[in-house]
Amino acid sequence: MRIAVSGHMNLTPGTVSLVHDALRTLLAPYAENGLVGVSCIAAGADQIFAQVVLDLGGRLEVIIPSADYRDRKVKPDNLTAFDHLVERAAKVRYMPFPEASRDAYEAANSALFDAAERLVTVWDGKPSGGRGGTADVVTHAKSLRLPVDIIWPNGAERS
Repeated sequence: MRIAVSGHMNLTPGTVSLVHDALRTLLAPYAENGLVGVSCIAAGADQIFAQVVLDLGGRLEVIIPSADYRDRKVKPDNLTAFDHLVERAAKVRYMPFPEASRDAYEAANSALFDAAERLVTVWDGKPSGGRGGTADVVTHAKSLRLPVDIIWPNGAERS
């Protein structure tokens, strides 16, 4: 099963463990039959998902929105986690954009949809704050008839 992820980046520290546990519960049954996780490995939900996939013995495929994404968009305190996931990925695909932009992010989301049989979202159910937010991703995935699992555990909060 090929499962992609999208979700909030700004999770509180307490929410990280709640999301981790919920993702592990959701993904564990797929691990027995060849779980492949597809992620853009942004901080927050994407990285938690990627680590859970790896912890379950699954294969990680990474889609990076632009050539400069790591240098321009990954914060210094997240570089180690980002690099670790890139190193452990079975496949890393860079979108054909030299610079991070809304178009690069939308292309990466489209690549996620194309690469997956199902989408997992870590989403509080609120509207997007701008074009391309998690709510928009959920709406688009549903329009493509891609099955969507929404995770937002009780007690979860955004920072």
